[in-house]
Amino acid sequence: MRLTTPHVAVQHRVMTAPRHSITQNPDIRYLGRLLGDVIRIYGGERLFRQTEYIRSASVDRARGVAPQEGVDTGLSALTLDDTTAFVRGFMLFSMLANLAEDRQGIAIEPGADVASAIQRLEEHGISEDAILKLLEKALVMPVLTAHPTEVRRKSVIDHRNIIAELMLLRDTGAVETDDGEPIDEAIGRQIALLWQTRPLRRERLFVRDEIDNALSYFRDIFMPVLPGLYARWDRVVGKRVPGFLRVGTWIGGDRDGNPFVQADQLRLALNRSCGSALRVYMEMLHELGAQLSISSELAAVPAGVRDLAAASGDESASRRDEPYRRAITGIYARVAATYETLIGAPAPRPSRLPKGKPYESAAHLRDDLATLDRGLAMEGNGALASGGALSRLIRAVEIFGFHLATLDMRQNSAIHERVVAELLKVAGVEADYGALDEEARVALLRRELATNRPLGSRFAAYSEETRTEIAIVEAAAEAHRLYGPACIDQYIISKAESVSDMLEVNILLKEAGLWRAPENGSAAQAAIMAVPLFETIADLERAPAIMTAYFGLPEIGALVKARGYQEVMIGYSDSNKDGGYITSTWSLHEASKALTPVFDAAGVSMQLFHGRGGAVGRGGGSSFQAIQAQPPGTVQGRIRITEQGEVIAAKYGTPETARTNLEAMTSAALLASLEPERLSPTDARRFSAAMDEISATAFRTYRDLVYETEGFREFFRQLTPIQEISGLKIGSRPASRTKSNKIEDLRAIPWVFSWSQARVMLPGWYGVGHALAQFGDKGLLKEMTQAWPFLKASIGNMEMVLAKSDLGIAAHYLPLVEDREAGEAIFGQIKDGWQMTHDGVLEVTGQAHLLADNPALDTSIRLRLPYIEPLNLLQVELLKRHRGGEDDPRIREGIELSINAIATALRNSG
Repeated sequence: MRLTTPHVAVQHRVMTAPRHSITQNPDIRYLGRLLGDVIRIYGGERLFRQTEYIRSASVDRARGVAPQEGVDTGLSALTLDDTTAFVRGFMLFSMLANLAEDRQGIAIEPGADVASAIQRLEEHGISEDAILKLLEKALVMPVLTAHPTEVRRKSVIDHRNIIAELMLLRDTGAVETDDGEPIDEAIGRQIALLWQTRPLRRERLFVRDEIDNALSYFRDIFMPVLPGLYARWDRVVGKRVPGFLRVGTWIGGDRDGNPFVQADQLRLALNRSCGSALRVYMEMLHELGAQLSISSELAAVPAGVRDLAAASGDESASRRDEPYRRAITGIYARVAATYETLIGAPAPRPSRLPKGKPYESAAHLRDDLATLDRGLAMEGNGALASGGALSRLIRAVEIFGFHLATLDMRQNSAIHERVVAELLKVAGVEADYGALDEEARVALLRRELATNRPLGSRFAAYSEETRTEIAIVEAAAEAHRLYGPACIDQYIISKAESVSDMLEVNILLKEAGLWRAPENGSAAQAAIMAVPLFETIADLERAPAIMTAYFGLPEIGALVKARGYQEVMIGYSDSNKDGGYITSTWSLHEASKALTPVFDAAGVSMQLFHGRGGAVGRGGGSSFQAIQAQPPGTVQGRIRITEQGEVIAAKYGTPETARTNLEAMTSAALLASLEPERLSPTDARRFSAAMDEISATAFRTYRDLVYETEGFREFFRQLTPIQEISGLKIGSRPASRTKSNKIEDLRAIPWVFSWSQARVMLPGWYGVGHALAQFGDKGLLKEMTQAWPFLKASIGNMEMVLAKSDLGIAAHYLPLVEDREAGEAIFGQIKDGWQMTHDGVLEVTGQAHLLADNPALDTSIRLRLPYIEPLNLLQVELLKRHRGGEDDPRIREGIELSINAIATALRNSG
């Protein structure tokens, strides 16, 4: 059976710009040659020739060498077996091209490092003391989530990372690996392993799998990278900087729409994290013991070190004059005992000494390590205590503690409401909490929070939902006792729409002793902070009023003042699905700005948590630019940002990329917090008024299409591979929050992901073109784009989306829409909107073509386009056959492989 693909005309609008060759990157040429050799050897000469013909034909069309119509694409000659092999080859090429570009530095932005940021601040007259003062209270935290946009298996990512390490070794001029294998052969072998590794998951991921995947990043990337970054920053500043950069996770604590995350999964996530951290500490201590061979016969040893050595229980005659080694042996024994106590299993490398006393906290472990550090500092010029393995271990214990990464809890406010209602009813306090208005709810919840008496009873019967939610907070309380309070700091409330939504979480925390009522004149205490997540456009508009009312409650006002800060999370994904790209971005900007005086009046710092995705339609794009584009006064040294799906591997897949991206995030937070405002008050008012008008027009245009156009829902579900994406086994969460097929109920990830697959990418631009065209003062628009970081970043991100979209290719998906007349009408609107957006962007930026001012990204995207076109054309044909009722499993496999390959080539598709 053969796969037939008609000869079709494909638009390549970007061909108006200068052409670039993939040979400009020698790594791509080198890796592509090795991949070609692998395909020839393992796939056969015929497959190699077919793949090369299709590739060459597509490249020629993209370059304008061959006409767009009437030329054999080579796709029609592929059988179904050929198709799956061909798609795998193109997917692997895209992945290797991504690796090569990352190595070439395409992702590195000028000035996106702490040293450059400090220099820039000093040029503005910001003193070093002011910078250090900010860092003392700062928090910068990437938070890894399990949102399902990473289509690659971890085995594939692991092979990719080994290739990256081998390429680094090759850069040094080495011709062999440490094992004596020629480097070219080693890289070729890894590519061959990739070729023979199944790219698709056969089973849906479980929460346990997601936990293990995240742990590999925390253990293998963040734990070694962060101490090294701090050492670099210590040298830049000339002093030891506070530990402000930390890491967080949602995996195992995010229950919103995921019924598979319960108390057992939360316990598992924390237990596995603790075990990983302690194992690394034991490895570092083992290495440290081998290094610190200092003899008391040759160096003065302070009393603190001697005491640790005496208490260690190490009486070995061979180490009698080596107090540091003896002290480390004792510390190791105590860490091993801590591991056995917290993990419930013997340490991987048991101590030779009798079982030590477990550490009560990570702070106690740090104190012992600091004692050794002070001892080393006394000798000579203190060089033994500056940098080195001991300093890295101390920094690691400070940052990662016994918990490794701070785990957030998250649940939907509607579930909290039902659980609290049941607790109140069973306790005889209120028979129908759901019938109360907001004022009555708040009054009732405040009365309950004024006492430490729990509402629940172990003798009462509750619904499964209530039992599950209570079990979760009890597990969180247990985790605080075991791993320390830093293991869980935040409880995120999805769909937060009122003060009562926040108070309900405090009620649940009280059931586990995590909320303590005010007593004897002291403020209330909450071991875990209730954090509202404002997601829709309406929620963002109400956010300042909600937080004003929340802070206005005396017990809450006292609580947050005592803590010093309060977090608010703002969601990019649902606000985009609700109101379109520019309205979402502007609403988030304005909500952040409007919250600033609310927090100032309450006397607390604001900590914004940005729920960003990988795609621009979900807040993606450059973190360095996005953080700097935040409204003045909204960062204040404290910011958290979600990292999810394919973005995790792209940003943190190797130590080198992790260092680059963490430096960028940190330097941007410094600049956003301390750099003087670039706009004058007059310009700020003018620009804001203009954006209000632009946003309103874009909002109406977007809503008219997505929510008011008859048949749009069916058009979306038939044009894009949303049905097939929902079946991909790339996460533990369902694609929709409910069984409804409404766009409102669809999660933002599959919404954005499916538009990307069809190359429309509608969430990243639709409505903006109409708004730019209808805005009268084009001169003001150009001024705003050049002078205003907010609009410059917004337009820049949208420009990238437009460059990756292709409505000519998207038109091939139109026959999938059953109502052809309605489909063509809707597609016509989309096509007109794209052209208006394209023309509007070029007008306000003054460019001759998209990305003219960003040649590196321009080249990167051009490289990909000829490799994506055949994948799209194959995907369309396979979708037709699949939806037409053909049940050959190779068709389904081909569709899933094409989704994987297109997502890999586009990079930030979810």
